[in-house]
Amino acid sequence: MSRAPAPLIDALLPRFDEAERHAILIAASAPVVWTALHRVDLLASPVIRTLLLVRSMPSLLLGRRRAPREALTLTRIVQGGFVPLGEQAPRELVLGAIGQFWRPTAPRKTVDAAGFVAFAEPGYAKVAWDFRLAEEGGGTRLTTETRIACTDAASRRRFRLYWRVVRPFSGLLRLALLRAVAREVTRSAGPSPSRR
Repeated sequence: MSRAPAPLIDALLPRFDEAERHAILIAASAPVVWTALHRVDLLASPVIRTLLLVRSMPSLLLGRRRAPREALTLTRIVQGGFVPLGEQAPRELVLGAIGQFWRPTAPRKTVDAAGFVAFAEPGYAKVAWDFRLAEEGGGTRLTTETRIACTDAASRRRFRLYWRVVRPFSGLLRLALLRAVAREVTRSAGPSPSRR
């Protein structure tokens, strides 16, 4: 039996300070789950909508951002500052961001995949957000993993204080995201035939 290739995230952020992983088994093939992952409107989830609203309050109050009104898909997440770091459709997608996430308006650096790997400027944290799909038991296990690597001791201290408060909500958001993808798979499949 051949081994699965190493996840892309392992090459992009092999060493990290914090990590979080969640998974769900969805009764559909990997291509169907992959399509749902890219199509799902995350704002349709009340949990996600509420958590993102709370996170964006400082920017909203300062007038730097408006509350999102259109669908929030992975495409919009990339347009909002996450960078595609690697993709092997329909098996894995890795997005990344570099910023000072502990600050209310979270200044960010814009880089490509090579710049992400090489980035080492003090005072920042690098976040890699991975989606992996693996066929399992007639369905697909969708796993999301988030890894955070801080660029120096000072940013590590700041991030850890921030993470202590945010981590439970981050976990809720990711679990809600996985459930939203599962609902999208069901919705896309349409109504099941009625039993006679």
